[in-house]
Amino acid sequence: MTLEWTEQDSRAVDTARILAVDAVEKTGNGHPGTPVSLAPVAYLLYQKVMNTDANDPAWIGRDRFVLSAGHASMVQYAQLYLAGLGLELTDIASLRTWGSKTPGHPEYGHTDFVECTTGPLGAGISNAVGMAMAARREHGVYDPETPVGDSVFDHFVYAIAGDGCLQEGVASEASSLAGTQKLGNLVLIYDDNRISIEGDTNISFNEDVEARYAAYGWDVAHVDWTNGGTEYKEDVQALYDAIEAAKAVTDKPSLIRLTTVIGWPLPNKQGHHSIHGSKIGGDEIAAFKDLLSFEQRPFAIDQNVVDAARAHVAARGRAAREAWDTRFTAWEDANPEGAALLKRVRARKLPEDLTLPVFEEGKKSTRAASGEVLTELADQLPELWGGSADLAGSNNTTMKGQPSFLPADRVTKDWPGNPFGRTLHFGIREHAMGGIVNGINLSGLTRAYGGTFFVFTDYMRPAVRLAALMNLDSIFVWTHDSVGVGEDGPTHQPIEHLAAMRAIPGLAIVRPADANETSVAWGEILRRTEGPAGLILSRQDLRTIPRGDKFASAEGVAQGAYVVSEASGDVQAILIASGSEVSVALDAQEELEAEGVSTRVVSMPCQEWFDAQSAEYRESVLPKAVTVRVSVEAGIALGWAKYVGSDGASVSIEHFGASAAGGKLFEEYGFTGENVASAVRALLP
Repeated sequence: MTLEWTEQDSRAVDTARILAVDAVEKTGNGHPGTPVSLAPVAYLLYQKVMNTDANDPAWIGRDRFVLSAGHASMVQYAQLYLAGLGLELTDIASLRTWGSKTPGHPEYGHTDFVECTTGPLGAGISNAVGMAMAARREHGVYDPETPVGDSVFDHFVYAIAGDGCLQEGVASEASSLAGTQKLGNLVLIYDDNRISIEGDTNISFNEDVEARYAAYGWDVAHVDWTNGGTEYKEDVQALYDAIEAAKAVTDKPSLIRLTTVIGWPLPNKQGHHSIHGSKIGGDEIAAFKDLLSFEQRPFAIDQNVVDAARAHVAARGRAAREAWDTRFTAWEDANPEGAALLKRVRARKLPEDLTLPVFEEGKKSTRAASGEVLTELADQLPELWGGSADLAGSNNTTMKGQPSFLPADRVTKDWPGNPFGRTLHFGIREHAMGGIVNGINLSGLTRAYGGTFFVFTDYMRPAVRLAALMNLDSIFVWTHDSVGVGEDGPTHQPIEHLAAMRAIPGLAIVRPADANETSVAWGEILRRTEGPAGLILSRQDLRTIPRGDKFASAEGVAQGAYVVSEASGDVQAILIASGSEVSVALDAQEELEAEGVSTRVVSMPCQEWFDAQSAEYRESVLPKAVTVRVSVEAGIALGWAKYVGSDGASVSIEHFGASAAGGKLFEEYGFTGENVASAVRALLP
């Protein structure tokens, strides 16, 4: 297909280059080199390739763009400006300054048409993989009878990555899974400019990227604008042809290796690492503007060029949207149940008649209870799906009877499924799992969760942090939550992890005490659509607290903390616990009450939810007048001082665990009713 590329297009590309160097120069810092050399790439995508509706950033039918090389934010900002997608010249001139729409790295929810927050290198690739997986699942949920490629829910995901992205492990994890999943709707453009902060990547990165991605199962193409280092020519037609060929490959994701020179066509500094992360300088900008025939004053652009670019995107978008709207109306008419489901999901609502299981007395691990809750939710919430990092049987993340999300030739006897399935298999890729879950949830038409052992949050913390930064409703299921793991020993026993994850702003850490708290916790997590949640679950069986006259309803979980067992009289002491240690606190309460110490037990599954309650409610649970307080949690005490106060104490673990039975470790480390009662006695006047 012949690309229509006019002098007006070339001038618009040069305008994007000038915007990049002027914006960085004005701010005094930034990353101008890549925005200069990749201006034609981004312009091609926004103007000639992607379906975008300038009036609707949330249009279901839009193609997605992810700038994994987020430091090069002006690559995207310049195109959002030229395309009329929410940015004006004043926004470009305010790059990286307080209150601007153009922060140093693209931020989801802050700038329209930015699909995800990027910057940590490689993260965007995992998000893009998640978005591509989401598109396939959305097709299966809402329009399963329509062939792939013909549904209103089908679209492409385009990403730009650099050498730094491909060096990060998360990119390898996500790309490997993308190949396994045969994501034919994903196109990754790799800017092969061989430059990073320290200079030529030859000092640290000499692999054959094309061979690597071919081994992952990707379709691979190479476009060389350097012509083997002999002559630089921005062959936009060749790149366009490669993109169109990639779109035609429906059973593989596609990598296009684009060999460039960073900063081309800067007259003196092209190809040098100094322009990767620093302003170019006045003399070079002056020479550059002379070369491109631009006025010397900052941001001196031709408004006619901008107007023409905006008109072109508007016209393409209008035509694409009108055609899509016609098809969407036909889909709605033919699928009233699917349309109703879509309306509910887009409104971020749960069914009014949603039911959650109630567990009888007995013993059950909270991970097992969680699995039963998920199975109960399966038919009620078609939009909910997820899986584990090769730990399905341990994390209990599989909804019973639900098919796996797999290409037809990947299914096994143990895991039957289909391309539209529901059970996700992330493999042993925790970091990519987090990024993919985020990418799925960014797409907005389904809700995804991912699970692993709690100790392995160390591998995926960057993705969790980004979920919180984006205020995204990702759900992380983390089991084997303490030394209760037992014989696997200290490598698998989280100690500092509760405190570490609670330190992430905007992340709710929910550690239920028993099966019924787990059920309520799931319901509350699903109701809350602002910010991610980590559900922290036990390996070992816990007693199911008999709710009724003596013990309060587990519905108190929704407040983050509640009085699970009230004192017999005026409260003299308060025990505050989470998870499995609530039962230990109840044992201590029984012992103290027998001695005449009127003791209240507070279950605090989620500090973040409790802190958001009214001052009156918090005072009702933890009255300031009661200063004898002891927290009980099988992890470090960091963070509990705000609840126990300066006169309180914490029963905690301030060291690593050991390889022994979980019950033995609890006994040795003082998580017994007797020891907790002793801690209270030591505080009594």
